[in-house]
Amino acid sequence: MRILLCLLFHTACLSQSKKDDWTLYKSENGISVYSRTSAGTDYKEIKSIFSIKTSLNSIVALIYDWDSYPQWNYRCGESKTLKKISETELIHYQTTKTPWPAQDQDFIINIKLSQDEKTKVITIKSTNLPNYIPPYKDRARLAEFTALWILIPFKDGTVQLTYQFMVKPSGYVPVWLVNVAVLSGPYETMHAFKEWLMKDKYQKAKNTFIKELNN
Repeated sequence: MRILLCLLFHTACLSQSKKDDWTLYKSENGISVYSRTSAGTDYKEIKSIFSIKTSLNSIVALIYDWDSYPQWNYRCGESKTLKKISETELIHYQTTKTPWPAQDQDFIINIKLSQDEKTKVITIKSTNLPNYIPPYKDRARLAEFTALWILIPFKDGTVQLTYQFMVKPSGYVPVWLVNVAVLSGPYETMHAFKEWLMKDKYQKAKNTFIKELNN
């Protein structure tokens, strides 16, 4: 009986380990990009991680600067707020330029920010709202989209950023094309994000709803 329980426990651990197993795709300039196959699909789920010495306020200021997205976010076409619910919640619209012959994709997401009172860790979660507005004729609406930012501050003034997302397009978009795009895009986006983050407008930004760890 004891042997059977040990075998069952070992099998469960292996199953969980396999489920959570990320493969390092690229590591350069302090940015690490990982991928894994999303459960129940052939599409890749992506996770980007890097650390930088800056404030939580500066990072949130850039993430919430939706007008700037086409300039640093990989293949971003249009980016705008559809509805501001509160200082920490909104409805966002964005388009993605997709290589020919696929249609450009768009998505609508509900974005919510929360911060742990003790650790000051910030979580920004995006939930797909594909039916929030009617689809446009010249673009396809993403069938699935999930995204998560996790910002972990440390006492030395550095912040570890993790951005994790998964997309499933609609219309004619081959799986291989989607997986190529989602693997190449995150590094380009995070590399540009780090550079933009150093701009004065973000470094001097202050948000009343964001508390720094060392304050």
